[in-house]
Amino acid sequence: MTSPSGPSRRTVLAAAAAAASVPLIAATPAQAAGAARSRTWDLTILGTSDTHGNVYNWDYYRDAEYDDSKHNDVGVAKLATLVNQIRAERRGRATLVLDAGDTIQGTPLATFYAKQEPITTTGATHPMANAMNVLGYDAVTLGNHEFNYGLPLLARWISQLGFPALAANAVNVATGKPAFLPFVIKKVSVGFAAPPLRVGILGLTNPGSAIWDKANVEGRLRFDDMIDTARKYVPIMRERGADIVLISAHGGDSGTSSYGPELPIENPTALIAEQVPGIDAILFGHAHAEVAEKFVTNTETGERVLLTEPSKWGQRLSRMDFTLAREKGRWKITKKSAALLNTNTVVEDPQVLAAVRAQHQKTVAYVNQVVARSTVELSAAESRYKDTPILDFINHVQTEVVGKALAGTSYAALPVLSIAAPFSRTAVFPAGDVKIRDVAGLYVFDNTLEAVVLSGAEVRTYLEFSAKYFRTLAPGAPVDTETISDPAVPDYNYDVFSGLDYDIDISRPVGRRITRLVLPGTDTPVADNAQFVVAVNNYRRSGGGNFPGIVRTQVYNEQQEIRQLLIDWAQARGVIDPADFHQPNWRLVREGVPVF
Repeated sequence: MTSPSGPSRRTVLAAAAAAASVPLIAATPAQAAGAARSRTWDLTILGTSDTHGNVYNWDYYRDAEYDDSKHNDVGVAKLATLVNQIRAERRGRATLVLDAGDTIQGTPLATFYAKQEPITTTGATHPMANAMNVLGYDAVTLGNHEFNYGLPLLARWISQLGFPALAANAVNVATGKPAFLPFVIKKVSVGFAAPPLRVGILGLTNPGSAIWDKANVEGRLRFDDMIDTARKYVPIMRERGADIVLISAHGGDSGTSSYGPELPIENPTALIAEQVPGIDAILFGHAHAEVAEKFVTNTETGERVLLTEPSKWGQRLSRMDFTLAREKGRWKITKKSAALLNTNTVVEDPQVLAAVRAQHQKTVAYVNQVVARSTVELSAAESRYKDTPILDFINHVQTEVVGKALAGTSYAALPVLSIAAPFSRTAVFPAGDVKIRDVAGLYVFDNTLEAVVLSGAEVRTYLEFSAKYFRTLAPGAPVDTETISDPAVPDYNYDVFSGLDYDIDISRPVGRRITRLVLPGTDTPVADNAQFVVAVNNYRRSGGGNFPGIVRTQVYNEQQEIRQLLIDWAQARGVIDPADFHQPNWRLVREGVPVF
């Protein structure tokens, strides 16, 4: 049957017969070369990053479908639907899918198969391997959170992937050789009448892992500078035939670091594009930002490098499109662009859901176990700017664990202080049953508990550093709790102490805000030479956040996960009553007048 406006089958056949009767004239070499120059082909690269253990569009802390104020969705299942749609649209044309890291940590689902039923013990396939294998990635770069659970679990996860895991700048200390595959060169078909395109993909992981996961990597891995590593490998990839060079990097584009100069830059992606010739595009992650399309001009070649970052948790998919031509027997990119696609526009891929369903259901059952009963509702909503019972709960448990462990040692006589950060603004212990997911929602990171000794002077310096979290607000100026903090300082880099009483004067300049620091319940100032044991998480103690004075030898480190300690304490007591642990000891002031 033909379209009403289209030619009949008879007309088409007649035209074909007439064409067949025309003698063929061979094209001259010049004509053939001209045709090749005028012909273009295309390549699409799809990119994800910072999926952080999200497969289902599910909030395990709320036990409900994920939602936020912008109605974002999350998860590899959503990403898979977008990827499959684009693959279908581009059937017969080259499409590759990459990930820029931070994959196996971040949700109770990921934690369950690292801690409760570790894949290194059970032999089970990690849920993120199950999901990503169904989607069909071409390569993944290792992020810093890949090292959170130790090298054996990382190695097991990599072995379960149906595609390569890359990290060119992670070097085996013993051998001096790359600890993981540095790069791959994928040979892809871009269509009829064209030679294959060789796409080089270089993976760069974050140097900060040397600090953040020091216990897992020290003496085993070193993390070289990402810029220097790119400068080393890009020419090698070109020599080995890469027509196009892409970098998949786990580092932001700001050129800054959250730590000091002892390690290479944490967020060097724009610098890589600017300083290393021969790169066509960079997919990057780590900063959890939305960068749809950014161009950076390379100072040596003048070429513009395309950059894109797809937010976090599977909320966005980066799409990079390249137009290609043949010039003098070589491939040349004539046009490139990028855009972000929102996963809230599609449904979840049923194959991905099926691959992880049993693991998802087991995790849901686990996090819904009741651990205790709370006498009242405890909320973290105000924990950034008020001394709240729910944050005191963390500090109380940490203090108790460290104090008991040091009994009978040379440190037993020292007062024990504790540090905690307001990781979540939405965490709540409801009045009544408190479940594992409620505790996990309060303490969302897989940190372990450590302790060090600080002097009174060092505690003050630490508190001054933490107090930079707040904007400067003059006495009498209006206070908006939504904008009271400096947006450049994340909530997890604001610490509060228990065990001493202190005031933070937010009307004063940064560095001169701790106007009162006294022994608890007294007006006795803390002496500079006083000695304290300080309970702290491993991330902070190892240098995360670049807080002063905290990177030192531990006096306690039994590798106990803080979240599990909170759960164990609640289960042992059966009741969470703020009367047992809430001791208001700090406040925000302006010229001595409390802000709240």
